[in-house]
Amino acid sequence: MNVSFNPAVSSAAASNTGTGTGDISKSVVDYQSFLKLLVAQMKNQDPTAPMESTDYIAQLATFSQVEQSVQMNSKLDQLMKSNALAQADALIGRQITSADGKTTGVVNEVRLTADGLVAVLKDGKEVTVEPGVQIKAADA
Repeated sequence: MNVSFNPAVSSAAASNTGTGTGDISKSVVDYQSFLKLLVAQMKNQDPTAPMESTDYIAQLATFSQVEQSVQMNSKLDQLMKSNALAQADALIGRQITSADGKTTGVVNEVRLTADGLVAVLKDGKEVTVEPGVQIKAADA
């Protein structure tokens, strides 16, 4: 495959704001952006050394694999959050001690944040559930 830097193609990719969806970062090229980039590449290729059609097919296959990986990662994140919420239910009513040992109390509620699970104690204090946290039955 004969690939060379083409400013027109690069500027087409850079100027595209994309139609990103939800969890996917805008820095990831979406399908529409990829097609625009491919068309720009076709328009601006060297007519004396055109890209082979098999190279285009290979690029589309590679993009399809990347797109499927991004979708799979998104689904895996959703599954992990769901699992964390299921585990959070088991913490309610138990005594928890923070990793540094400074905060202890009975868990009244549990919230799922970007940093993970946060146990809210009956006295209103919050403890992030992380390695080193001790959890035991409330009456122990």
